[in-house]
Amino acid sequence: MKKLMGVKLVFMVFLLFFSFGSLSFASVGKVNSGDTAWMLTSTAFVMFMTPAGLALFYGGMVRSKNILNTIAMSFLSYCIVSVVWVLWGYTLSFGPDIGGIIGDFKYFLMNGITPSSVEGTIPAFLFAAFQMTFAAITVALISGSVVERLKFSFWLVFSVLWVSFVYSPIAHWVWGGGFLSKLGVLDFAGGTVVHINAGVGGLVLALFVGKRKGFRRTAMPPSSITLTALGAAMLWFGWFGFNAGSALAADGSAASAFFVTNIAAAIGAISWMGVEWIVHKHPTVLGAASGAVAGLVAITPAAGFVNSLGALIIGAVSGVLGFLGASYLKFVFDYDDSLDAFGVHGLNGIWGALATGLFADPSINGAKGLFYGNFHQFLVQVESIIVVIVYTAIMTYLIAKAISVVMGNIRVDEEDEVKGLDVAIHTEKGFEL
Repeated sequence: MKKLMGVKLVFMVFLLFFSFGSLSFASVGKVNSGDTAWMLTSTAFVMFMTPAGLALFYGGMVRSKNILNTIAMSFLSYCIVSVVWVLWGYTLSFGPDIGGIIGDFKYFLMNGITPSSVEGTIPAFLFAAFQMTFAAITVALISGSVVERLKFSFWLVFSVLWVSFVYSPIAHWVWGGGFLSKLGVLDFAGGTVVHINAGVGGLVLALFVGKRKGFRRTAMPPSSITLTALGAAMLWFGWFGFNAGSALAADGSAASAFFVTNIAAAIGAISWMGVEWIVHKHPTVLGAASGAVAGLVAITPAAGFVNSLGALIIGAVSGVLGFLGASYLKFVFDYDDSLDAFGVHGLNGIWGALATGLFADPSINGAKGLFYGNFHQFLVQVESIIVVIVYTAIMTYLIAKAISVVMGNIRVDEEDEVKGLDVAIHTEKGFEL
């Protein structure tokens, strides 16, 4: 009898498993070939941003002895997040909502999603791939705060845990049907989910790891501003997919987002360079490149909601904020944010989220900001910023602490830091000097 019950139990488990495996992604529309073509292109654009654009942008700013290690951090972030996303990242972010906090495991290992599954007007696989590229660049952005002294092994483990326990919940809160989404937060392409999240995570990790040896006492010249400028141009190019692609359709909203993205980047570059010229009496290519990125960051949450005037104001302020963050803030408070991930992404992510609540023009996409009579929207934006800052800061610290308990010291020893991480960790050189 017991043996028969055991057979029945096994058979029932098999049926449950088989049924679970055969579930399909709920179709909510019909595939539109134009939207699909645009989103395939946008996804490729955003993918290009991490292992190419960001890798070169960051790599050119570090000392020549650390350029390969810096590039590797962006490159491997993309690889790691791609795998985690398939396993559990996507379902935690976009699976059916559990209490407004997290998605369930319905899509674990992309279970039930087939080529015929639809999300809106595009294939569900394409939607998942597009969102994956956002997760990857968010993790990679954090590396800019801690390059030149972090153990590579720590970074790999950190990437897995951070995208699982920080990025995925926040993505769900804002884009996956979570509680911030229900409050009505506006974040068109990731000001909160990507830039505030990465900027705060980078700042906390930089404080946890400590300053580079010789910080503020030893010159730390960039290895190649040429590479940084090229990387900034690649990021600018990719950002059209980042922002315009977030419309998830080839329509007027995408075109508007495309247009204001370019405006903000251009005025951001001019703004940073102009302030730098006034303060330091000379303009720099590094400043212009950084200003363009600052403008891109700030317009990201607002891209689908603001008009051209709003984009000009957002971009102009972003250049000033980025300059102040990179040139003064970290020195006043004496922390080593190596490549100004917080100064550029954190500060301008906050500004962009606030500006969305100010400048959202109902004639663009229906949303109404404070300057159009909706004070409540501005309050929602403030609330979302505070929630993300607090959660990201606490969780980033806990993840770093947990890894350090298991792995020991998370930064390289002094000898390797002096030698350079390219040779010490990878036994390679970026440049033969």
